[in-house]
Amino acid sequence: MGNIVAIVGRPNVGKSTLYNRLIGGRQAIIDDTSGVTRDRKYGISEWNGKSFTVIDTGGFVQGSDDVFEAAIRSQVKIAIEEANILVFMVDVTTGITDLDEEVANMLRRTKKDVFLVVNKVDNHNRLLEANEFWSMGFENTHFLSSLTGSGTGDVLDAITEKVVEEPSIHGDIPKFAIVGQPNVGKSSMLNALLGKERNIVTDIAGTTRDSIHSIYKKFDKEFLIIDTAGIRKKAKVHENLEFYSVMRAIRAMEEADVCMLMIDAQTGMEAQDMSIFRLAQKRNKGIVLLVNKWDLLDKETNTARDFEKELFNKIAPFTDVPIIFISALEKQRIFKAVESAIEVNERRNFRVKTSELNTIMQEAIEKYPPPSHRGKFVKIKYITQLPTYYPAFAFFCNSPKYIKESYKNYLENQLRSHFNFTGVPISIFFRQK
Repeated sequence: MGNIVAIVGRPNVGKSTLYNRLIGGRQAIIDDTSGVTRDRKYGISEWNGKSFTVIDTGGFVQGSDDVFEAAIRSQVKIAIEEANILVFMVDVTTGITDLDEEVANMLRRTKKDVFLVVNKVDNHNRLLEANEFWSMGFENTHFLSSLTGSGTGDVLDAITEKVVEEPSIHGDIPKFAIVGQPNVGKSSMLNALLGKERNIVTDIAGTTRDSIHSIYKKFDKEFLIIDTAGIRKKAKVHENLEFYSVMRAIRAMEEADVCMLMIDAQTGMEAQDMSIFRLAQKRNKGIVLLVNKWDLLDKETNTARDFEKELFNKIAPFTDVPIIFISALEKQRIFKAVESAIEVNERRNFRVKTSELNTIMQEAIEKYPPPSHRGKFVKIKYITQLPTYYPAFAFFCNSPKYIKESYKNYLENQLRSHFNFTGVPISIFFRQK
């Protein structure tokens, strides 16, 4: 079960400020370079050694007053179904509004953890006024000022306590998720793989009745497909389609070992695809890129090589990813896609012998040592692979803090050139010897 924290509430109560505090400033820097837009709507928060996905629902509502009230209601409904923890934000300066009351009524009915966060409590008077919000009846009520940040640490502590770390030992069967934008062809892919005989399994521990897991058993291969395609076609979802599909994608991704990210050959890699790609990368999931509807493109003007080159430019620096051109409708290369996902999953579980790791990497370090910092030499003495459920390596050295990002990239490239980690994000940590 993944950990998804959704921040809900009326516009202008300060949801995005809280969101930015939760995910920390660090992430914005990484994403600026990769062409992802500034108004990021979801990211990773790391606190007290746990990490979880945070969704700012505020980024999804546009429109006039009467439209947004409906949109917010439907969002809260989707968030209650899809998220694990709900942060309900209100504003002390406006008091309890009718819309707040409505949202509160919806949230009281859920069995999930709800945190009521009263924002803009930044002086003594407002602290007194904030007490009226206890009347809403949420035992987890917190006062904060997201502007000055006072109270945020307490909220984070409280949320993190409810976050259940996902166990590193997954079941033996690999779990694949087909993710991508609406109408890219996820359902066609699923039907092509499973045919009509979809044996639907929902009673796998912790899955909701609407996250369907289908078991694939053919040609001596066995894996679970987490299906988020269109399990319930809700009438009212259309106004929040983007929000709904993002929630589904994140949900599927949290449960998966390998994400098959499907993009449309006709539109190429769009901003939304990039966001899903980066999130899968940050969550250390295996990734296979599927370019669907390739059969519809004119082959004289579009070569696979040019298309790949353009894709690699977009997803850089993490370009060691398999790209497979498919047609889900025509069933072209869908088994190649499956084989690729199985291989990526094996690589994700691959362990390098410590002796071999040190021999190869010490040679790479000797060839190109870390740059010295103010005349101080950085020496890497020992390398080991950490016992995580994805490839992570610790480099023990005398001054970890002086190692620059560019050198970290060099080490990652060296690891990739000696060991096959295609499709798998690698984490590198520098530890004090």
